[in-house]
Formats: sequence, structure tokens, C-alpha cells
Amino acid sequence: MLQAVVPFLSKLAREEGGRTKLVQYGRVLTLFLCLGQGLFMAFGWEHASSVFTNFPSNQSLVLIHPIWWYRIQTTVILTTGTILLMWLGEQITDRGIGNGISLIITVGILARLPQGGQGLVDMFLTRGAMGEHRFNIFHFIALLLLLFAVIAGVVAVTQAERKIPVQYAQRVVGRKMYSGGSSFMPLRVNYSGVMPVIFASAILMVPGMMLKVLGGRFRWKVFDEMAIQLQPGTLVYLTLYGLMILFFSYFWVATQFNELQISDDMKKSGGYIPGVRPGQATSNYLHRTMSRITLAGAIFLTIIAVIPIILSHAMMIPQTVAQFFGGTSLLIMVGVMLDTMRQMESHLLMRHYDGFLKKGRIKGRF
Repeated sequence: MLQAVVPFLSKLAREEGGRTKLVQYGRVLTLFLCLGQGLFMAFGWEHASSVFTNFPSNQSLVLIHPIWWYRIQTTVILTTGTILLMWLGEQITDRGIGNGISLIITVGILARLPQGGQGLVDMFLTRGAMGEHRFNIFHFIALLLLLFAVIAGVVAVTQAERKIPVQYAQRVVGRKMYSGGSSFMPLRVNYSGVMPVIFASAILMVPGMMLKVLGGRFRWKVFDEMAIQLQPGTLVYLTLYGLMILFFSYFWVATQFNELQISDDMKKSGGYIPGVRPGQATSNYLHRTMSRITLAGAIFLTIIAVIPIILSHAMMIPQTVAQFFGGTSLLIMVGVMLDTMRQMESHLLMRHYDGFLKKGRIKGRF
């Protein structure tokens, strides 16, 4: 994101060897972020009642003295573990298939499947106060249909794209003549991926925690009431959550999608969109088109992100089960699996495994 804001980084990304330097900058930034977040988490665990629910306020979670020795230990351990995961992800990316960090995150999400399955079983075995079951077979069928619908929607929107036709005129370079042709420019509907949901949830987490800490320290009820309104499941939280997802969807497209550069590159290569003049008109056309399809992708992201919150807080479904019906978990899993399968298919095509691809090819991709 900083490449679109800082001119030095934008220029460095286009230079030879610039990508390697950017990766090094990212490693250093990761180290400082880990140190800051690790220290913040260490401070939070000192007041466990403000972080963990149902923890007695008169008990302390930290038993190490002096207190600064605990803080240093916690920060160093968390930072070391994160740096180790970063190194492991880079090794998987260099020597394996797909993005290593994304694969590690996906494995961590899939590791919670047994816990989610146990929570699903407990849902239908637990009895209420009057001895009746809260969920029946019809709830199970409804959850199963919802799961299939959500997964199908995530796959469809993740792969959905708007194909902009591009025509290339004949060109003469030196003594060679290059014939014209037609192609298309794919514009993804969900261009920002899962990033708006991550940004929105991370930012909304901070005000609630701060208000809860202030309410416990100053004993002001207004802080406690505001903290309650910013808890997941409330109408205020869902409204702010949806608006922030819409905002960050457009923010990500504005910083990552450069229609001016795309228009200039098309003009230099002799390409143009039929019915649209090259130059500024092409840039405006791409901007309008991207804005429209981004709205559809942002609305879809909002619905997918809100579903597990509604299931967990409004319908009292366990969080271990509700997290697999949407949110970042499902978006990351589907996106990483589709990307990994796409890369595997490209490797198979390079090695001419046509017989295997006839059975395993995903429809609509090639």
C-alpha cells in the first residue's frame, strides 16, 4: 500500500532489484510491528479481566516478578515466533507451490475444523432449561444449505471478472511488421480480496478495548456503555463494520489499481478499447468500470463478513461453528485453495500432463 503513497517506494518497485529491497524493508517493518504488538499484548495480559471474558477481576494472570522481566520475555517470544513463521513462509514460497504465508494461515484455520465439528455435535445434543433440544434436524438442514450457498458464492465472486475487450492495431518496428489482434483485460470483481474485512475488524477492535479499559480505570458508566455498543453483534457494530468494509474496498482499489498507467501502457503498445479514445478517455472508462464492479464486490464482502457475527450473537450458534460460515476464515481458505490449484494447473501444463488435466481441470478456467 505504501508504494502507491510514497514516490520513493513506487520508483524502487520499477527498478532492477527493487523488489528484493522492498522485501527487506518489509522484514524490518515486520520486526518493529511484532515488537510493538507483542509489548501491547503483554500489557493486556496483565489485566486479564479486561481481555478475557469470565476471568475474575481480583486475580492476576501474570505470576512472574519483576513485571518487566515478564514483559520482555513475552515480547521476545512472540516476536521470535512470528519471525520464524515469516521465514518458513518464504521458504515455502521459494521451494513450493503458492504463497507460503497464506498456506500457513490456511492450515491454521483448517486445524480448527475438529473443534468446529465438536461444537456442531454439541449444538444438537445440548438440552435447554426445560429439557428440550434447542436445535433440531431442520436447523441442521438450514445450516448445511447456508454453508453450500456461502461457499458457492465465495468461489463465484472470487473468480468473477469483467472482461474489457482490447484491440491492437498493426505496428511497424524497424523492418518487422506486427499484425494486430484482439484480446481482453480482466478486471476482478473482488479486487481487494479479504483485506477490507481484515482492516475493518482490526480497527473496530481498538476503540472497544480502549473504552473498556478507560471504563474500568475511571469508573465512568458512559465508557462502559460505549464499549458495549461496539461489541460484535450490536447494531452499531454491524453498521460501522459494513461501512468500513465498503470504504476499504474502494480505498484498496484506489491505491492498487492505477488506471492512468494502464492507459499509457495500452497507448504505447498500440492497443485501445473499441469505442473509447486512447489516453484520458480510456483512463476514465476504466475508472468508471472499476468503481461499479467494486461496489458489487464490496457488498458481497459485507454480507459474507456479517453472516458469522449474526449466527454467533443473534442465533446463539457457537463461535467455533459460525466462523466457517463466512468472515475472513472462509475467504482466506477459498482464495488460497483456488490460487494453489491455479498454480498447480500451470505447472502441469508446462510439463504437458494433459491426460491428468482432463479429469482435474476446473471448469471455466481454461
